[in-house]
Amino acid sequence: MTAFEEMGVLSEIAKAVDEMEWVLPTDVQSEAIPAILGGGDVLMAAETGSGKTGAFCLPILQIVWEALKDATSGKMAKSALQHKPEAKSLILNVYDRGDAIAISPDGLLCQSRDEVKWHGTRATKGVTGKGLTGKYYYEIQITDEGLCRVGFSTIDAALDLGTDAYGFGYGGTGKKSHLKQFDNYGEAFGLNDVIGCFINLDDREVKFSRNGKIFPVAFSIPTKLDNSAFFPAIVLKNAEVKFNFGSEPFKYPPSGGYIGIREASDDCTVDSKFLRGYVKVDTKPKPNAPLCIIIEPSRELAEQTDKQMEKFKKYLDNPKIRNLAVVGGVGANEQIVHLKSGVEIVTGTPGRIEEFISTGQLSLSQIRFFVLDEADGLLQQGYGRFINKLYSEMPKFTVDGKRLQIIVCSATLHNMDVKNLADKIMHFPQWIDLKGQDSVPETVHHVVALVNPVQDLKWITSKARIKTDNIHLNDDVRPGTKSPETLSEGVKLLKGVYILEAIKKNDISQCFIFCRTKLDCDNLEKWLTSVGKYSCVCLHSDRSPAERKNNLQLFKDNKVQFLICTDVAARGIDIRGIPFVINYTLPDDKANYLHRIGRVGRAERMGLAISLVSTVPEKVWYHTCPSRGKSCKNTNLVENGGCAIWYNEMQLLGEIEEHLGVTITQIDIFYKVPVDEFDGKVVYGHKKQLTASNYESHANELLTTVSELTALEKAAQISYHQLRCNPLS
Repeated sequence: MTAFEEMGVLSEIAKAVDEMEWVLPTDVQSEAIPAILGGGDVLMAAETGSGKTGAFCLPILQIVWEALKDATSGKMAKSALQHKPEAKSLILNVYDRGDAIAISPDGLLCQSRDEVKWHGTRATKGVTGKGLTGKYYYEIQITDEGLCRVGFSTIDAALDLGTDAYGFGYGGTGKKSHLKQFDNYGEAFGLNDVIGCFINLDDREVKFSRNGKIFPVAFSIPTKLDNSAFFPAIVLKNAEVKFNFGSEPFKYPPSGGYIGIREASDDCTVDSKFLRGYVKVDTKPKPNAPLCIIIEPSRELAEQTDKQMEKFKKYLDNPKIRNLAVVGGVGANEQIVHLKSGVEIVTGTPGRIEEFISTGQLSLSQIRFFVLDEADGLLQQGYGRFINKLYSEMPKFTVDGKRLQIIVCSATLHNMDVKNLADKIMHFPQWIDLKGQDSVPETVHHVVALVNPVQDLKWITSKARIKTDNIHLNDDVRPGTKSPETLSEGVKLLKGVYILEAIKKNDISQCFIFCRTKLDCDNLEKWLTSVGKYSCVCLHSDRSPAERKNNLQLFKDNKVQFLICTDVAARGIDIRGIPFVINYTLPDDKANYLHRIGRVGRAERMGLAISLVSTVPEKVWYHTCPSRGKSCKNTNLVENGGCAIWYNEMQLLGEIEEHLGVTITQIDIFYKVPVDEFDGKVVYGHKKQLTASNYESHANELLTTVSELTALEKAAQISYHQLRCNPLS
């Protein structure tokens, strides 16, 4: 049995990963796989290259395969039918409840363990005023400490009972609630109390009782709700409640013509519109309705994850799992054909996913897994509203009563946007934080080269000059003066000189180069190929998908020296063994600094990250225009209606150093990085030399002390043995 099988992974999947030479699960896999197989939501943070993709792909593949097998054998239909109530039954509705509400199999006990938020649910049937009688009653008993509000609501009411015009509630603090108005009513109630709920539709009245003591009318039902059905409803905060709709004798039977709500005649009851899971068990769902959807921030990462799925499912058969990458930049027709023929796992980018959902090509009706990979990147790109929209359209429970599982992967969990998202859409997620607070790996040396256009005038004297971004096209730039615009242009020109020096002095043969904009990437590519005679390629969204894919492969195959890219394009791409990173411009998000420099120093190999940091503010593009920069020439500042800002790298450097709690070493770009300032002789791209010899003398120092301790321990053990065998008389 392999290590993966010991965690509950299917032998077919374990065989596939064994062929990939995955002998042992990584730390994140050891934590995440059992949690996901167990049905829980998982929020994980781990480095790119840590096995994070496998951590969620393996258990998802297994559960999807098992679900398909159950569906083809009819087992899922039987399981779903077990949730279907009898025609006359009245129970709590598992399809009409908050995310943190648990309902017992008999549908009469509900519980929420959220200590902060309220979570509600309603019954499967409501009553109307038709027929000879319209007086109904039910009871609840508080079975565990906590807070609750109980009463009646229409199907259009919020689950947070009593906060709108369609709900009428009575709470444990002795308040009645309607339209968010909380007024004193009755008595406070708590553990073991029995609350009676009365609704008189003939007279449009709602009232309550506590342990048989009936209180006055609490609410008069507005005439505008005359044609509505009223459902038993409750909202909880860290509480547990048992319902009795009349299936067993009431503890405090009602009088005055009231009957148990369960005894209401058929013509006086209405089924909840949220009973679709009970009414119809579709064992053959629509082919374009996958069981899992994985959202990635870039096309490359989506394709990379989809390819991993292909490898993992190699030996899964009868039934076969169909997976598809749904990404932009390529023709949609082929993807639509695949969707129509049937697919279980979709991995895609937000743009194309949203397009297919809005046009009906992709259905969310059967979703069981919702995965957000690189969630911090997705939120940073402004996809928060898109994520919430998708979540709102997904069924929260499957036809067989299983909860929607949400898996969120992020470079860091110490990000407020990620935390807020988790609080909003996840159900008590298990946190797997293998990164903790950000820190630089020991295998990475990172340094800063200051670019000072006041002190270094090579930007004026050099004959060859890099093409800049033309943001100063309308500015009065005069070399030799110290106007902000002139110095800004000087920084742009001087960085072209400095990057050539960094490459030469440090013998950089292969390197990631990060730029702030796509235009900077293009200009730098032309500069390095023309002046430096280096081979390099670009990776950003303005390049065609085919070119991006080819460029990435060329770099992976070591056929080009430099990959020039933006943060978004490079996010999540795992290329091992690259010894160097150059930050042509510092990122505006300090977390991205770690993402960038963390691309070197992997697989125990030493890496060097060099950042070119301007000592003066630089004017840069910041497009807020509809075209997002295409043909835009508005060089005015954003506050003046333009598309430019002043970029302060010294301030950003200070924020990065404060975040990491270190002062980053500064170097002279015209000299090789002095490796002896770190930890002795280092060869970047090679494994760090063993340092056992450094500890040898220290071990010798401790040898005498350890020997004495050993002798004392031995004497103590012998003494104890003698005393036990020959106790003193």
